[in-house]
Amino acid sequence: MDELQEQVRRQLYRFQDLADQMKAVRGRETSEDGAVMAEVDGIGALTDLQFSSAVSRMTPGEFEQAVVSTAAQAARRAFERRAEIVNRFNEEVAG
Repeated sequence: MDELQEQVRRQLYRFQDLADQMKAVRGRETSEDGAVMAEVDGIGALTDLQFSSAVSRMTPGEFEQAVVSTAAQAARRAFERRAEIVNRFNEEVAG
């Protein structure tokens, strides 16, 4: 019975670690020209958006494109990080 309790306790700690790691996931990207920096959390929600003075030289369309593409790349980075965490967790649980 003690062994079973310890096994359950270890799995509970693994799940808690997984949850903590998932909460901490961030993706950050800066546009090639440095005009836009976007950061998103592990579910792709925007957590930070910063602009340099370079945006003043952009047309509205260029500005829109820079924001959208930079935020999308930040989200891809965050999702890649989440996938790495989940894959590592699955390997640990299976092993």
